Amino acid sequence: MKILILGGYGVFGGRLAQLLADTDLHILIAGRDLTKAQAFCAAYNGNATTEPLTASRATIAQTLAAYRPDILIDASGPFQDYGLTPYAVVQACIDTHTNYLDFADGADFVNGIAQCDAAAKAAQIFALSGVSSFPVLTAAVLQEMSRSMTLHTVTGGIAPSPYAGVGLNVLRAVLGYAGAPVRLVRNGHPTTATGLGETTRHTIAPPGTLPLRNTLFSLVDVPDLRAIPAAMPEIRSLWMGAGPIPEPLHRILILLARARAALRLPSLEPLAPLCHAILNAARIGEHRGGMFIQADGTRNGAPATRCWHMLAEGDDGPLIPSMACEAIIRKALAGTPPAPGARTAIDALSLADYEHLFRDRAITTGWRDTAAGPAYRQILGSAFDHLPPSLQRLHQPGPKSQWSGRATVQTGTSRLAILVARLFGFPRAGSDIPVTVTFRTAADGTETWGRNFAGRLMRSTQAAGRGRNTHLITERFGPFAFGLALVLQDNRLNITPRRWTLFGLPLPKALMPRGNSYETERDGKFRFHVEIDLPVIGPVVTYDGWLLPH
Repeated sequence: MKILILGGYGVFGGRLAQLLADTDLHILIAGRDLTKAQAFCAAYNGNATTEPLTASRATIAQTLAAYRPDILIDASGPFQDYGLTPYAVVQACIDTHTNYLDFADGADFVNGIAQCDAAAKAAQIFALSGVSSFPVLTAAVLQEMSRSMTLHTVTGGIAPSPYAGVGLNVLRAVLGYAGAPVRLVRNGHPTTATGLGETTRHTIAPPGTLPLRNTLFSLVDVPDLRAIPAAMPEIRSLWMGAGPIPEPLHRILILLARARAALRLPSLEPLAPLCHAILNAARIGEHRGGMFIQADGTRNGAPATRCWHMLAEGDDGPLIPSMACEAIIRKALAGTPPAPGARTAIDALSLADYEHLFRDRAITTGWRDTAAGPAYRQILGSAFDHLPPSLQRLHQPGPKSQWSGRATVQTGTSRLAILVARLFGFPRAGSDIPVTVTFRTAADGTETWGRNFAGRLMRSTQAAGRGRNTHLITERFGPFAFGLALVLQDNRLNITPRRWTLFGLPLPKALMPRGNSYETERDGKFRFHVEIDLPVIGPVVTYDGWLLPH
């Protein structure tokens, strides 16, 4: 099979070619700059073969006639700027009986492709628009959700890794609608909202994984906003956002969008080259990204909330927008192409199709339902049931429970380490120390942990986090509060600090306590290991041991 990727050396087109490297495809890498196409092909590694060529939307008809590809993938854009004849490439594909896919993110363009449906069917080709995470992955998740509940309100967002790279055409599109009215559906009625002007916060956290940091999302104009309510009319409100980092730069874009809306300023699109340079230079933070889709509705007549979370590590995350095209091309190679016709791609793939693609990559997904029960069960969700039995028992303490055992304690030797240990009531150094932990649970679910190491008492409270600590355990020692992530790996529950505050004010992450802390089970006993190190100060205390219930 031969495919032509228009914009094949760009961000999305290049990643699609990378994803198809193991196939027997012949891939035409096309664009206006032949030198860039040649450089891409020279560096390409894989079983698939590549060929560089010069092509553009203006000359695509001649290119198709000359090379006769089976599928054309338009990865160029920005689709919002395709002018008075936006479907010229689609029409050229119809005229030459070439199947068509695109990465379009413009809602008007994606929804308008239906006007080519009759011609595409007559030519016996498929022409699918919006073949990317928005709206294909969104629709796949919502279709899966609709199997178990009725959906009414949907909120979602993508948080890209700061190392993913942002294409100039993507920024042109985003800045084009920033501060402009974005059409969407609310409470069952069409309305508008300010692009990038509306915001929400969310923590992406598949159960049992290290969550992304709580992220600020702002409204984006994506095909989902209109295509999905049209296909799933039971959805009465739908909002989709993006959460790029670093957050200070994102907040500047939000302020610019609000200023444009309030002062009726011209389009911000001329700022795209500057923003492109800044965003691609400011690669600060963890090399991780994610996506969430949350639905509120009813199940068996009762209110219900369900949320799908996805986390992608390192360089696997930036590949996800190109995976929808990859999946459709692989299906075509296997003899199951999409049906003829021109339409949005929202019904092209199922969530199972995506999970098959995620399987061999560092991509984790999971579901969270309405939170209930003890704090650790709320945070871990479905992962709680995979904890060793003694951990499950300890973290469902009821109104009061008590566990006892033995511990070994090592302490820091510097004066500052000793001072910190006294301030927090950490135990004194020793081996085979008797230890008793008493748990008391308040009516609001807050657990008080009283740890008695040979008469030295250390007390803290733990509760399911809220706000910036959502999907974290919040542990409080007096005025200090720590947001702790619960990560289940190889039957071990790792406890990782993610943020800390003093009297509710955030403290610098660079000064946050760290150390290897975890819980596990061995020989039927609950085992604990806690290390507390401080930058500059060094080790403060390390204690490990075992507990059994009274």
